[in-house]
Amino acid sequence: MNKPLIGITLDFEDAGGYSNYPWYALRDNYCASVAEYGGIPIPLPHEVALAETYADMLSGLIITGGNFDVPPEMYGDASMHAATTVKRRRTQFEWAVTERALKRDIPVLGICGGQQLLNVILGGTLIQHIPDSIDNALAHEQPNPRHEVGHSVQLVEGSQLQRIIGTNEIMVNSAHHQAVRAVPKGVIVNATAPDGVIEGIESTTHRFCIGVQWHPEFLITPADRAIYAAFMEAARA
Repeated sequence: MNKPLIGITLDFEDAGGYSNYPWYALRDNYCASVAEYGGIPIPLPHEVALAETYADMLSGLIITGGNFDVPPEMYGDASMHAATTVKRRRTQFEWAVTERALKRDIPVLGICGGQQLLNVILGGTLIQHIPDSIDNALAHEQPNPRHEVGHSVQLVEGSQLQRIIGTNEIMVNSAHHQAVRAVPKGVIVNATAPDGVIEGIESTTHRFCIGVQWHPEFLITPADRAIYAAFMEAARA
């Protein structure tokens, strides 16, 4: 069986904790979920000069989440909310490798903050802090563990994501304080939370370019597994 190479973006931390020097980080399940569905996980160090080389050798790309945000100036906001934290070098690299992947039309899956960055790369905007923008918002930073579901999501009928999952409502885990505000031309919303927060997007001009606000790499539900199965099938094509 063809085993596609799947690039997975890394997080980055300054000195302290694991090492007295700067270090990369990635949860095991980002790699384990790719391997479980027949791919070869390839973590990608933040070497911008190698972004094109990385993308050219990959069959698919996963833009991961993390405890940080897209710099607001990248989507036209003049100020930064007090709750916003940025990692500019990481974002610069992820932008570069994602742009190349989109040009090659290899499958791209944006997860949580990765969905937010994907939306910005495609021309969309973000909400910097959900509690300040959405009345009666759900607990999108759920209090229970991330390997458990937190709230429901309604899928948009006829969207690629809805066709992949095969149902109109699913349960998801949730770990974010920002969200997509508006999608650009060529992108549609494919999932929303009960409070109206956008939970998923997809490009209508790429064969597989999907972002989800939750963390399907935990493989909690059949919906999570369907996403990975479809992503890996597209990566083999």
